[in-house]
Amino acid sequence: MSQQFLGTIPSDLKGPISLWFDQDRDPETIEEVTALCKKSDWDELHKRFDTRIQFGTAGLRSQMQAGFSRMNNLVIIQASQGLATYIRQQFPNNLVAVVGHDHRFHSKKFARATATAFLLKGFKVHYLNPGQEFVHTPLVPFAVDELNASVGVMITASHNPKMDNGYKVYYSNGCQIIPPHDQAISNAIDMNLEPWANAWNFDDILSKNLKQGKLMYSREEMLKLYLEKISDNLVETTPLKLEVRSKPWFVYTPMHGVGFDIFSTIVKKSMCLVEGKDYLCVPEQQNPDPSFPTVGFPNPEEKGALNIGMRLAEKHDISLLIANDPDADRFSVAIKDMQSGMWQQLTGNEIGFLFAFFEFEKFKSMDEQFQQTHPLAMLSSTVSSQMIKRMAEVEGFHYEDTLTGFKWIGNRAIILEKEGYYVPFGFEEAIGYMFPAMEHDKDGISASVVFLQAYCKWKLANNLDPINVLENGFKKYGVFKEYNGYYIVPNPIVTKEIFKYIRDVYTPRNVPYPPYIGEEIRVLCYRDLTTGYQSDTLDHKPTLPVDPTSQMITVFARPNDSNGNEHIRFTIRGSGTEPKLKVYIETRANEERRASFLAKLTWDVLRREWFRPEKTNITTNF
Repeated sequence: MSQQFLGTIPSDLKGPISLWFDQDRDPETIEEVTALCKKSDWDELHKRFDTRIQFGTAGLRSQMQAGFSRMNNLVIIQASQGLATYIRQQFPNNLVAVVGHDHRFHSKKFARATATAFLLKGFKVHYLNPGQEFVHTPLVPFAVDELNASVGVMITASHNPKMDNGYKVYYSNGCQIIPPHDQAISNAIDMNLEPWANAWNFDDILSKNLKQGKLMYSREEMLKLYLEKISDNLVETTPLKLEVRSKPWFVYTPMHGVGFDIFSTIVKKSMCLVEGKDYLCVPEQQNPDPSFPTVGFPNPEEKGALNIGMRLAEKHDISLLIANDPDADRFSVAIKDMQSGMWQQLTGNEIGFLFAFFEFEKFKSMDEQFQQTHPLAMLSSTVSSQMIKRMAEVEGFHYEDTLTGFKWIGNRAIILEKEGYYVPFGFEEAIGYMFPAMEHDKDGISASVVFLQAYCKWKLANNLDPINVLENGFKKYGVFKEYNGYYIVPNPIVTKEIFKYIRDVYTPRNVPYPPYIGEEIRVLCYRDLTTGYQSDTLDHKPTLPVDPTSQMITVFARPNDSNGNEHIRFTIRGSGTEPKLKVYIETRANEERRASFLAKLTWDVLRREWFRPEKTNITTNF
């Protein structure tokens, strides 16, 4: 019925739009493309149809709109057909898949389309969402491990804007996809773009396979196992008590996401904490709401996102606020400083150190023989704080950094565990925390359970709050301060041009990297994971994997006026999922004021010398 518009469509759009009308069976997206054709909105149609959304290590993520470059039922069917084909080739004797979804717009129908494709390919599918129920993202990798599945798919866009959605894939080891699987899956998708027979018959296929026992609703079983594993592995045997338990002592917010049901169940059954008695949940943000009405951007890291929770805490004289992001795989904390009366939202790096310190204390209290046979190891991504590295040097345990993303952290943790290491924790500065006793991916619910125990232990044992613990860490390991942010880039080409300027123009001829950045910063070590160069290795090859398709440079430096004990470390990289150039800066000094000054100085120097927003037209709110 929509073919009538093809005669008016420009020739370079006619092919892809005709193909869309041939393949799509969703009335909503058919009407969406039809309306754009009626309006002759060729610019918008070019955005939707000139390119196809690419499967990568983060799976798929984009706006929910019609078009081959967006998230919609047709794209989900195509991705699932390719993924199912590839996984069947890899695990012909273990055709078991896990599928789950959150509460976002269209998440349910995307999950049903995914399950249908796997069923059509001969898989048994453990579907985690019977009826109108949701699951938090960590339950999918957890279920992959527990069910010995060969693949897991979670439909979520985490903390992205409300009109985004995503398709997150976990391999048979419960970790997100890493190379070469990402490219192989992408190739398989390209070979399976034509919807299979019955690919659109979700209701019939799901109903038929449910009767045959090939589709299983496994939410309750997995939640029961998840609770048992948290209780067995992450909760201390002694009851969680505080002297102030006569009234609520912390506030929790799930940020309009799926976290409240699982959080309230876990802490009640494993830690004897009851909502209303031990904690308060922010009522405006308690229930899942895909429109996220009280926040402009549903990310606990964003400025102002925790304001409602802080006001609730103030009203009830509570000094601790914890938060999950909408799919509950991330975790954030705000503390009221009782001396100043001001609220301080801890950074992802500060929370990471607190977790690492807590896990180190627990390890020291373990059986001596266990310590000898299972040496301690911890992990973080290369853009995260080096404070744990410094702690490892002082305390004598093993530390490694990885590329950004829990796909790398999780896979490396598995390798270290096989080598005999005890790996209780890994993290990334973007408020992601992994406790491998549960799964090899970030988990905001596990993080909440561990943090509440750490908080109580420090309060009861030494009357310390997390800020005090941080300050003690600064005294022992040095003061580490960060200045992280990002620039919005108008086009991905701009990111490439900025990195090209750094390499080809700013760097002097016949020198592999710039020895100075401005007059303020002296470069000590330079690593470029795009070109494959690292200055401090014997063969100048990087210690981390090289990826020519992405842009990433890390610099170790020192201020020119330094006394020798001060360090600067920063990483700049292009984002794989957003139109951003990300900047991660951390400095170390003897005093907090000096460390903060150096971090801001580094931001300003990079802005002036490398990024030049007045010429590149990139913008930031910093």
